[in-house]
Formats: sequence, structure tokens, C-alpha cells
Amino acid sequence: MAEDDYPLAERAHAALRAEGATLAVAESLTGGLLAAALVDVPGASATFRGSVTAYATGLKASVLGVDEGLLDVHGPVHPVVARQMAEGVRRLLGATYGLATTGVAGPEPQDGQPVGTVHLALAGPGGTLVSSPLLSGGRATIRHGAVTAALELLVGRLAR
Repeated sequence: MAEDDYPLAERAHAALRAEGATLAVAESLTGGLLAAALVDVPGASATFRGSVTAYATGLKASVLGVDEGLLDVHGPVHPVVARQMAEGVRRLLGATYGLATTGVAGPEPQDGQPVGTVHLALAGPGGTLVSSPLLSGGRATIRHGAVTAALELLVGRLAR
């Protein structure tokens, strides 16, 4: 976890507590880093329900409910896949919010998507927000950047 992620994760938990809300996470690209950033905060169990690391494409459909046709046509790196992952984990784990990450960390492009392509989604009572930042750097930098961007998406939504 990048040191910058810790204050963001603290702010996320504080905002969730203030709202009386809970969070579940669905990760692909970040492979558990987002959940790790969240559980590193003392008292995380008050707001963090859990996570699903659906790294294999098939798990996105079978566990999180992502449309198989969408995966067949567009592959796992697509904004609608991120949206469906967030909505699916929210339902599956019974959380107020679902936060999802998918993308290409490298070193090679995937399904025609360049390295650094990232799709994030936050599903909640007010609907689902999707963000698609294009990140640069090596594999670790992109994965950590995706964690930071996901936490920023969450904190930004909760601050409204």
C-alpha cells in the first residue's frame, strides 16, 4: 500500500461511519491491494464488509454477476464491466456501497486495451459512478495508482 492511500482510506472509513454506511470491494486489476488499504485502518470492521478478488474473467460472471455476453464481446477491461462488478459485490456482500477495479497493469496490453487503462466504479443508493483514468508507469505504479483513484472516487462521493 502506498503511504498516500492510508489517509484516503481513513477518510473513507470516517465518511462511511458518518453516513452509517458499509462498503464491499470487487477487485481485478488491484488484486487485493484496495481491500488491504482499507483493512489497514484500525476499526475498519465497522464499515468494511469484505471483498472479492475476481482476477479470472469467468469469476466476474459466476461470482459477481457480470454479463457473460459483455465479457465475450468486450473482455474484462471495460467501464460497464466495472459497473457490474461494483453492483454485484454490493448485492453479494450486502453493503451500502460497492467499489470495483478492473484494467491493464501490464507489462503487455490485454484484449486490445493499452497498459494503464483502468476502469473504476462505485455503486450505491444514488446509482453508480464510473471513472476511467489512464495511468502510466510500471505494473506496481499502475496498480497503486488505481487504488488511490478508487479511494478518491469513494471519498469524493461520500463528501457530497
